Amino acid sequence: MNNIPSTDVKIKDGFWRFYSDLNRNHIVKNVYTRFKETGRFDAFRCDWHEGMPNKPHIYWDSDVVKWIEGVAYITGESPVPEWEAEVDQVVDYIVANQRSDGYFNSYFLSIDPSKIFTNRDWHELYCLGHAIEAAIAYHKATGKDKFLGCILKYVDMVYRVFIEENSANFVTPGHEEIELALLKLYDYLGNKKHLELARFFINQRGNNEKEEKTLQHQDNLPVRQISEAVGHSVRAGYLYTAMGMLAKIDNDKELEQACNRVFNDIVNYKMSITGGVGADHSGEKFSYKYDLPNSDTYNETCAAIALSLFAQAMQELKVDSRYADIIERVLYNGIISGVSLDGEKFFYTNPLEIDRKKYVRSTYQPRCERVKVFNCSCCPPNVVRTLGNISRYMYTVDEDKVYCNQYASSEARLHIGGKEAVLKQSTNYPYDGKITFEYSGEPMTLYVRIPEWCVEYKGETENGFAKFALCDGDSITVDLPMELHFVEANPYVQDNSGRYAVQRGPIVYCMEEIDNGENLRDIRLLENGTVKVAKEEGIPAPVIYIDAKRRAVTDKLYYLKNDAYTSFTARLIPYFSFANREASDMIVWTMVE
Repeated sequence: MNNIPSTDVKIKDGFWRFYSDLNRNHIVKNVYTRFKETGRFDAFRCDWHEGMPNKPHIYWDSDVVKWIEGVAYITGESPVPEWEAEVDQVVDYIVANQRSDGYFNSYFLSIDPSKIFTNRDWHELYCLGHAIEAAIAYHKATGKDKFLGCILKYVDMVYRVFIEENSANFVTPGHEEIELALLKLYDYLGNKKHLELARFFINQRGNNEKEEKTLQHQDNLPVRQISEAVGHSVRAGYLYTAMGMLAKIDNDKELEQACNRVFNDIVNYKMSITGGVGADHSGEKFSYKYDLPNSDTYNETCAAIALSLFAQAMQELKVDSRYADIIERVLYNGIISGVSLDGEKFFYTNPLEIDRKKYVRSTYQPRCERVKVFNCSCCPPNVVRTLGNISRYMYTVDEDKVYCNQYASSEARLHIGGKEAVLKQSTNYPYDGKITFEYSGEPMTLYVRIPEWCVEYKGETENGFAKFALCDGDSITVDLPMELHFVEANPYVQDNSGRYAVQRGPIVYCMEEIDNGENLRDIRLLENGTVKVAKEEGIPAPVIYIDAKRRAVTDKLYYLKNDAYTSFTARLIPYFSFANREASDMIVWTMVE
């Protein structure tokens, strides 16, 4: 099974059109501005010397090329000459400064060429991986081959150094990314050298004596022995994605089984309700099973993106709606929470609760307000490329079987029976669950995902999909009841014992102090109270008003249990939209009675 590329799926309006336009009109410019101010673009000149401002960093190249990848997707949808010109300028810098042997990294060429490929933690191959993805996307979008040519020359150099010569000080990169990028390159160009290099990096992990075995580097075990998600969550997600991609290419059942085990470990034990992963801030890593804190969770935006990539690789391996369920949870909650509604500010980490009073005495607390740029600014350009390519998640196809995994008003170009076909989707999702499909083309079977949250759906399903035989001119409608649900966590998730999260459709909700007053943890939502679902300007998903109560204020520290409560109407907003007004306490998991 293959996903239908974003170039063949055009989002017309609705929720994801809002975010596509936000990305095109605001996010991409704001990220560029911050990166220009901090010297990331100028670093590609490779002329920095002591006394100059903005000393380059080992991972700056990855920041810029992720931005370039996002620009490529935006340009592929509709050209933006000003951004294309900026990309071409960066490419010209690469051409001018790339070594004759193919090597390019602005930090090492400018700061210390003697340290090239001496330390696996210095992100050279990570930066190259993101450059590969950017070069492919830019070549697809524009047809310009200068960038791709530079990257192919660099990849040839890496093949020579790591496979033919074995002359680097390490065998596998400390931060995974190049593995999945090489597999994309193989898929794009069909060069088996790129497949061999990807296999090498994947199969050597945890399997060679040259490197110390650590959880953080994901090399404590050979990949086919992996059974649980450990260590740095972004590195892990990128590695698991590459494992899933390689399992499909090689029909490697042992590798596929390892992917299944680690996927189950993540989604059954180590994922927040928002789709955030990597709860432990010390090392940006996965914690132990059921350790899912709220106020001091880490949940890096890049980790959520990595999980969505992993789930997509899995849905190309096997027909099972749960992969798309996870992608949906991550897309609507754990990723877009990383960017403000005006596209100007970002979160690196994504807490599920904010109590600003505790910040005074805590050793670690996530930010309660987004910022325009971070010193380590991997997440903002990752958001740019993700939103630029959001339609990649919508469909997978297997000959004349088409699987609708995500919903958005859109038009998809398909190839059924050797001929071009068109599938149009119309919906107001996630305001409601009504989705209409119109089809023109040769006969095919459409499978529409029925989300796990939609327990009220009564139709028959197959692997979580409703099945429809479509011929030219056919139209069908799927109506997913979208009720308000109170969700509880496994009893072993101690932080959430006796508490519930509110979810409607794919959206997880939260309460902010600015709407609901102080001491959010004392609020009790009334399960049988009046519920109002409202569409409000500025937020591209419904806001919820629900009857609630809280204890009456008293001057006593302790007192006997009583029924002195104050009634009020609580305002719940989509989790992704918190921290968009002013600094405010926030909570996801609350009491219900």
